[in-house]
Amino acid sequence: MATSGFKHLVVVKFKEDAKIDEILKGLENLVSQIDSVKSFEWGEDKESHEMLRQGFTHAFSMTFENKDAYVSFTSHPLHVEFSTAFTAAIDKIVLLDFTVAAVKSPVEASP
Repeated sequence: MATSGFKHLVVVKFKEDAKIDEILKGLENLVSQIDSVKSFEWGEDKESHEMLRQGFTHAFSMTFENKDAYVSFTSHPLHVEFSTAFTAAIDKIVLLDFTVAAVKSPVEASP
């Protein structure tokens, strides 16, 4: 099994009064300015049953070349600044950071 980078996975339940659109725009802006982020994906859960979701609604996934690149990202001044606003908007959070064990890689799209 090959390793394929380092992943930062965040699952959140936002506070009722959170300005989610502003948070999403802020995240997209943040990752576009920091080169150590290889990829960034996010989604809002609209399919799971509430009982299974446990109030969590959004998932964010960032991929880095390695753990050192992730550590560099976490100490970047833009990340430190954004984290304050992000944290203030969160009711509950699950955060996982791990080396990726690639079992089946995504298929590249044909031109």
